[in-house]
Amino acid sequence: MSFFQQPSFDTVTEALQWLNSQGFTADFNLDSDCIRCNTTKQSLPPEEFKIEYLFRFEGDSNPADEDIVYGIISEIHNLKGVLTSAFGTYADSVSTEMIRKLSVHQ
Repeated sequence: MSFFQQPSFDTVTEALQWLNSQGFTADFNLDSDCIRCNTTKQSLPPEEFKIEYLFRFEGDSNPADEDIVYGIISEIHNLKGVLTSAFGTYADSVSTEMIRKLSVHQ
């Protein structure tokens, strides 16, 4: 993960726009044991991608309203994209390996 010169943003939209300008154009969805690319329909298990950037946003009135924006790279599949997640919401339906992969960078 890139901590060197990582920018900070006030909103999820700003983070997504910046990541897009850096070439993170694929859109990923979280599945139970992988992330799935909406564009290519490829499934990437935890060992096939790395988290390059992570931006965390907490809700103004409720810290439980947490959003996380991941900038993800898969050199194997030549993909750069984003995954947005209200992580706590998905915790019950995600495999231990995916929770470990996504949590280790927080």
